[in-house]
Amino acid sequence: MTAAAPAETVVAVTGASGQLGGRVARRLAERGVGVRLLGRDPERLPELAGGTKERIASYGDEDGMRRACAGARTLFLVSAHEDPGRVREHQIAIDSAVAAGVDRVVYVSFLGAGPESTFTFARDHWYTEEYIRASPLRYTFLRDSLYQSAIASMAGADGVIRGPAGAGRVSAVAHDDVADAAVAVLLGEGHDSAVYDLTGPTAFTLAEAAAELSRFAGRSVTYVPETRAEAYESRASFGAPEWAVTGWVTSYEAIASGELATVSDAVTRLTGRPARSFPDALRAHPEWYASLRA
Repeated sequence: MTAAAPAETVVAVTGASGQLGGRVARRLAERGVGVRLLGRDPERLPELAGGTKERIASYGDEDGMRRACAGARTLFLVSAHEDPGRVREHQIAIDSAVAAGVDRVVYVSFLGAGPESTFTFARDHWYTEEYIRASPLRYTFLRDSLYQSAIASMAGADGVIRGPAGAGRVSAVAHDDVADAAVAVLLGEGHDSAVYDLTGPTAFTLAEAAAELSRFAGRSVTYVPETRAEAYESRASFGAPEWAVTGWVTSYEAIASGELATVSDAVTRLTGRPARSFPDALRAHPEWYASLRA
């Protein structure tokens, strides 16, 4: 269970205007933790008792990161938006935190992160982990599976999920579960050098996800497997850069390869309660499939 916050605790929370960083910042503030909320736009950062808003242009903003982290002992580092230069931005953020006197980082990584991960963006997480390991910081890595909200968003307006995932399974996890686990790590002890796989309670196929979406949305949602060539072709109209499309396509291929099928009990061990299932999440978030009902 989450421990009470020591009086001297100050945590710098990146991505505090986002779905995960915002949840973590709110939970910490509710427990009386001093929170530094880091973000590009202070107007989008939540108003929290005892929280201070810190503007950073990006994780690559060395001076801004150093100023924002000054006085904090711990950095909760949500990974930067996908970009070819993301690893370098992470490295600058880490170096800036060290220069500011931070001595601990809790980094949000990705399930199965490795130098040869099928999902290309997962490789960025591995290189970031290696950089942190080589730094003087105490660290904990939270390796999240794909988010359940992301699975729901795979369905297009036509009610079809398309991608080269085959019959592979994914142990998608809820943002709330990751946030609760993160707070338990941030406020607890014994987590130095630990790596936690944060997943949902089961792994399911995209066909099964489509069936659940059908049940909640009240209309037919289907999964259509694609080949790699078909996946690239179906996304060509998006006008996205090649590295982004490759990331999207390989996220499905990582499901097909079995790399995202791992089911862990870490959420339960850290929070003291079961992880939320995909149906539970759909029941709690009808906004995820509101467009499918139209």
